[in-house]
Amino acid sequence: MENNPPLLTLNNISKAFNGVPALRGVSLSLQAGSIHGLIGHNGAGKSTLINILGGIYPADSGEVSVAGERVSIGSPRAAQALGIEIVHQDRLLAPTLTVAESLLLGEEPRLAGLPLLHRRRMRREAQQAIFTHFGMTLDPDRLIAELSVAEQQVVQITRVLRRSPRILVFDEPTAALASHEAASLFAAVQALRLRGLAILYVSHYLNEIIELCQQVTVLRDGRDVARHPVSQIRVQQLITAMVGQEQKNRLRRETQPEGETLLRVQGLSAPDRFQQVSFSARRGEILGITGLLGSGGKALLRALFGLENGLSGSVKLNGRAFLPRSPRDAVAQGIAFVPEDRRINGIALDLSVRENIALTILGALARHGVIHRGRERALVKENVSALQIRTPGIEAPVRQLSGGNQQKVVLAKWLNTGAALYLLDEPTVGVDVAAKAEIYQELDRLAARGALVIIFSTDLLELQTITHRILVLARGQLVKTLDARQTDHQEILAWATGAVNQQTPAEAVLPAGVAMS
Repeated sequence: MENNPPLLTLNNISKAFNGVPALRGVSLSLQAGSIHGLIGHNGAGKSTLINILGGIYPADSGEVSVAGERVSIGSPRAAQALGIEIVHQDRLLAPTLTVAESLLLGEEPRLAGLPLLHRRRMRREAQQAIFTHFGMTLDPDRLIAELSVAEQQVVQITRVLRRSPRILVFDEPTAALASHEAASLFAAVQALRLRGLAILYVSHYLNEIIELCQQVTVLRDGRDVARHPVSQIRVQQLITAMVGQEQKNRLRRETQPEGETLLRVQGLSAPDRFQQVSFSARRGEILGITGLLGSGGKALLRALFGLENGLSGSVKLNGRAFLPRSPRDAVAQGIAFVPEDRRINGIALDLSVRENIALTILGALARHGVIHRGRERALVKENVSALQIRTPGIEAPVRQLSGGNQQKVVLAKWLNTGAALYLLDEPTVGVDVAAKAEIYQELDRLAARGALVIIFSTDLLELQTITHRILVLARGQLVKTLDARQTDHQEILAWATGAVNQQTPAEAVLPAGVAMS
């Protein structure tokens, strides 16, 4: 099989956005009847490559060939015409449609001579398609909203397979699946390989790559840095290729905080997001949370601010039982939240710097319902100075500020509340190096005054630089708590990707010299 010409070849593909390179001369080839793994840390370029293959982005340079012929993929429709289909990580299904309606959307059979859908035939074709590809029966009249995540994945894949693709891309297909659901998907993917499809399998979970794939390509910083037959590669080599050998210099914390326990979480669960998470954290601590797509780490942070429903388990804040049901509940308990998408959820772009920063404490600034403007301006100027927010003035609209300064405005908005617990979701995404350093200094000041700071981040260097401990989640489970003073990129990724687990000794995967907590 390996001697056959590739069904798909990507040669020297490059792509930049606003002058920033996302792909730098990436090459890849897929054989019919083979599964090729594609891995890389966040920002490595995987999604960009998939979108070029699916006709969503044009490549700036390079060549794409299908069955030996050079082709141009100018649109998703052009990709489908070439036999290329992508199963995206986001399930692109309308929740109010039935299984049959979703599968045959745009291809619905009609009653002869009438502008009416042939419902009986739709049900029959939907049942037959799902049974053919997955060997299972699914009620064609059930709404998509009523299906489990795994069942929705079955519908989405079956919809793609009805178009008889030659080349199939799976983008993080198991991110939201439980272990037994993932096993069923693996069997289906293997069956598709045996039918002769060329499959590109994109996953953060290295055990999946080892189990399923024949070849693997590693992307790092937009480049293909390694390409190996899976039978000849060790997990440790994949991790090293993903993060590189060199780690930047950073300041290691000397000690762990000794403040009293402020937060105690016991058996906290949210259906389909995370299960039975338990940990405690002290005043003065900066605690990191990390995990890959679908790990539940981001949902855990949101849950502590009342942004996730269906919670069970127990949370104690400052010794008092508290299970947040809404952001209003959380704020009343002294919890602050800095969201990842600051432009949508963190700031009002058309309001001024002053209005944004003062928004959370208007009640404290008011007397008899009237805002004391002098106090408001003095407080905002103090925040601008402390965080070194670069702005033409406090009356300037926030939309005029750079991304880093917008993020500092979001942080300043919460500083004045005197919160006991600060939750930050990817606090420095899109922020330049100087602004990052200033945000880190402010977080250190918050911890020094006795607040607890919890950060969800996928920036491993950031976690090692500013946190005391790191909670690693994988598939909705808290799998490891690491001492940030002693860990490194490789150990964090090993736990997050499933290369190491409680049944697999770290010594079997990690290189010598990696400290274990």
